[in-house]
Amino acid sequence: MSKPVIRVLVVDDHPIVRRGLSTEINLDPGMQVVGEAQDGQEAVTMAAQLKPDVILMDLVMPEKDGIQASAEIIENNPEACILILTSFTEEEKVYAAVKAGASGYIFKDKRPDELLQAIRDVHQGIPLLNTAMTRRLIRELRDQKPAVPEPTVHLTEREMEILQQVAQGAPYKEIARDMGIREATVRAHVSSILSKLNLSNRAQLMLYAIQQKL
Repeated sequence: MSKPVIRVLVVDDHPIVRRGLSTEINLDPGMQVVGEAQDGQEAVTMAAQLKPDVILMDLVMPEKDGIQASAEIIENNPEACILILTSFTEEEKVYAAVKAGASGYIFKDKRPDELLQAIRDVHQGIPLLNTAMTRRLIRELRDQKPAVPEPTVHLTEREMEILQQVAQGAPYKEIARDMGIREATVRAHVSSILSKLNLSNRAQLMLYAIQQKL
C-alpha cells in the first residue's frame, strides 16, 4: 500500500521562486503542490479551500505578510502545518511567526533535499527550531507560567503519555506504533491537548512539556 502524498501549498510573492519551489516539490513522488499563493491574503484563502498538509510560507510579502497569514491560518485551523521559508536577516519575524503557530522554519539557502526533508518533518509533527529560538520560547513561556494551566489537571492518562512522547521529539508515526494506535488517533489526541492547554501547535506543545519537566 502506497503512502499518502503530502499536499503542499507554496506561498511566495516572486513567481520565479514559486515555480522553482513547486518544481522541486513535485519531483518528489511523495509530495504534490496543490496550490501557489502570491501573498498572505491569498494564502489564507487557499489554505481554507485546499486544506493542504503543509504550507511553505515566505515571510516578507505585500498585502499581508507571513506572520499575519500564519496567525489567521492557525486560528481557522489549529492542525495546519506551516513551514517558514526565511533568510538569515529575519530572526525576529521568524520568532513572531513561530509564536503565531508556525511549526518551524528553513533558510532559503538550503539544498532542495533539505527542503523536502523539512516538509516531511513538519508533516510528521517534528518542530524545526534551533537551540537559541527554543530557549527563547521556553523562557517566554516560563515568564507566562501563572496564566498556563497545569497539564495534570486537564489531560487524560492517554493524553499525558502522548505529551511525554511529544516532549522527546517522537514523530506521530512512531508514537502510534509504540502505543498500538492509528496515526490519525495520535493527531486527534494532540489536537485535544493543544485545545486544553490553549497552545497553537506541536512546537509550542513540545516547549511546554519541556518547561513542565515532562
